[in-house]
Amino acid sequence: MLRIGLTGGIAAGKSAASRRFAELGARVIDHDVLARRAVAPGSAALVEIIRGFGDTVVVDGELDRRALGGIVFGSQRERERLNEIVHPYVMAAGQAADRQARSEGVEVVVHDIPLLVETGQGADFDLVVAIAAPVEVRMRRLIDERGLARTDAAARIRAQSTDEERAAVADAVIDGSHSIEELNEQVDAFWRTHVPQ
Repeated sequence: MLRIGLTGGIAAGKSAASRRFAELGARVIDHDVLARRAVAPGSAALVEIIRGFGDTVVVDGELDRRALGGIVFGSQRERERLNEIVHPYVMAAGQAADRQARSEGVEVVVHDIPLLVETGQGADFDLVVAIAAPVEVRMRRLIDERGLARTDAAARIRAQSTDEERAAVADAVIDGSHSIEELNEQVDAFWRTHVPQ
């Protein structure tokens, strides 16, 4: 089974690349989805978050992402504290999904991991693909398409590794700054070159 780690900065085009890998036949394991499950109402991770950050980050039993984001994106120490709580649960879920894919005979698994570099998982995969886009492109997408304020968009970008740091661990870097069609063409070219046909 070929295991690919897919990463990229927020609003760089990683989700579009992930969809294309799925269309080509890969089993995609989305670590953002795993993270949302990890902090579901009643979960051990949510209990730990409440213990660490207080009950102001919960509304009607569910994690208030906006409230928590206001805390962690303004402080590296708080962000690290949150990551120490959530990442072990997400990594365990990712490993379980990986084992299931292997048991089902899946040939290519793509782990979509926004914080692959930050969590030191680059060496865990056969190949690492990074999606890159200039900061100004990502800022525009976050503001225009996701409705973030400029300061919030900038904080989220600053909280992640740089494109250069991601490229340093990647086997391939795909340019996500243009159209979906151009991104798909690059993913297709990577697939033809690196995935046994």
